[in-house]
Amino acid sequence: MKKFLAACAVCLVAKTALAVPHSAPALSADHDPLAFGPDHRASGFLASGQHGMVVSAQHLASEAGAKVLAQGGNAIDAAVAVGYALAVVYPAAGNIGGGGFMTIHLKNGQTVFIDFREHAPAAASETMYLDASGKVIQGLSTEGWKAVAIPATVAGLDTLLKKWGRLPRSKVMAPAIELAQNGFVLEDGDVELLNTSTRYFLKDPYARTIFLRPDGSPLQVGDRLVQKNLARTLEQISKNGAHAFYEGSIAKEIVRASQEGGGFLTAEDFKNYHIRFMDPVRCSYRGYTVDTAPPPSAGGVALCEILNILSGYDMHALGLHTASSVQREIEAMRHAYSDRRDLGDPAFVQNPIQHLTDPQYAAQIRKGIPLDHALASDQLVAGQALPSKAAAISSDGHEKHETTQFSVLDQQGNAVSATYTLNGWFGAGVMGGHTGIWMNDEMDDFSSKPGTPNMYGVVGSKANAIAPGKTPLSSMSPSILTKNGKVVMVIGSPGGSRIPTITLSAILGVVDYGLDIRQAVDLPRIHEQWEPSAVEVETGALSSDAMKQLQNEGYTFSLHRPWGIAEGILAGRPSLGVPDTGLIYGAADPRHAGGKAVGE
Repeated sequence: MKKFLAACAVCLVAKTALAVPHSAPALSADHDPLAFGPDHRASGFLASGQHGMVVSAQHLASEAGAKVLAQGGNAIDAAVAVGYALAVVYPAAGNIGGGGFMTIHLKNGQTVFIDFREHAPAAASETMYLDASGKVIQGLSTEGWKAVAIPATVAGLDTLLKKWGRLPRSKVMAPAIELAQNGFVLEDGDVELLNTSTRYFLKDPYARTIFLRPDGSPLQVGDRLVQKNLARTLEQISKNGAHAFYEGSIAKEIVRASQEGGGFLTAEDFKNYHIRFMDPVRCSYRGYTVDTAPPPSAGGVALCEILNILSGYDMHALGLHTASSVQREIEAMRHAYSDRRDLGDPAFVQNPIQHLTDPQYAAQIRKGIPLDHALASDQLVAGQALPSKAAAISSDGHEKHETTQFSVLDQQGNAVSATYTLNGWFGAGVMGGHTGIWMNDEMDDFSSKPGTPNMYGVVGSKANAIAPGKTPLSSMSPSILTKNGKVVMVIGSPGGSRIPTITLSAILGVVDYGLDIRQAVDLPRIHEQWEPSAVEVETGALSSDAMKQLQNEGYTFSLHRPWGIAEGILAGRPSLGVPDTGLIYGAADPRHAGGKAVGE
């Protein structure tokens, strides 16, 4: 928590941005002003730009995106530049060996969702992680080549650039190639991430000489991380696009390394990979249109269901993080997370999206929500508004918190909200041979054995069972808010199953409570996911009086260290309650050192 408060005390401001100080959050009458920590209300500055804004978890990647904007690129060009740069400077989660989702709003008013998430290889089967007696083999789906799904990021970024970009691939990828070829000097946040995975560097013969010092010790602050193999890989993609990755020497080397390590990937898996263009999940909240992720993400459905439920309450009048407002949030979260349990890949599962995001269904749920005591999670049935006894089953696998988000908006109104991941830090802990690419452990997001509790006590459902070519369920919720066809807010975060509630927190902060984007991103978080039923809270999220009242109403709380790394943008003004300035405002989450909002 000390690191979080220290980070909040001085938030980074883009070199090209106008520094705009922000005022204290409008706290409710029963809120302890010190509940957010002694320094929270003076947590720094808000970045702004005239022509565009780029926000990511690593300042060099944000600067790469801003550079592309300055060269005449649009938000799509900048987003692709950031995506490739993060693979170099944020290798724990930034990637070209993983996959993700993007919600895109174009200046013509069109909104598109791109699923560039990994697929299970053709050799995958529902029992692939079980022993002869039918028990799950621990670690087999999380580490090593058997955990790796078909990587998808290059297909997603290259398609995005070809379809809506303005600049050539060589210019957009140049910053990433330079950072890989010449290296970059490690700072505190970089080393903190590297230190999570030293054991992977020691074990992997291809990574050892890159991610450790010559004597085998961990890299330190001030060391330069040079990745020449990755630079060569990026150069091939720059010249030949996705073809180089999926049908050229890159795919050949990854398949060789997979076979060497006992994995399942084949050349045919790479050739057969394809992205999906999909309609986003859409809902309305207080006059704003929210476009977010559809299945195979359960996150967007949950986010819209929660917003639909809360739309029937006057959250502003109830007050920021009062016992009353939090009680409504908790019960809305509880219902939405119960309802999302049976969602899955739409190519394999029939998902009741229209029902779960119907405002009339939300109205039925509100009728059954008590306002003075907690509901029991085990009384909820998926897709039903009224309490009724049900077994505790969830479709989630073991989705990790170690993902990353980047948000981009340009002056013309093009916006990209992207969440992509290797799943765990450095994925499966294996490098794709001499490509310099860290590979995902996305197979762990499937239910290894439907109907059986995993290591977290969560029971997997049949909807998320492993199958060849299938995409695992996710919570990633890259979101864009618009009004009258124009972008108002770009938001998203990593955080595993907490992603929808992190995104929710930022939206409520801006829309209901009048916070600026800096305050909304900083706001201490609350999370309830149906099972387990305890409400998770960050330090300072609730005053002692609010927590005591909620405890008296039957709620139990679990205190957690800060979670998520939200990256937010507001168009035209730092908060919704002030006149339009014509600038674009951005805030990187201070929960992880090294992120930055860079305006152009």
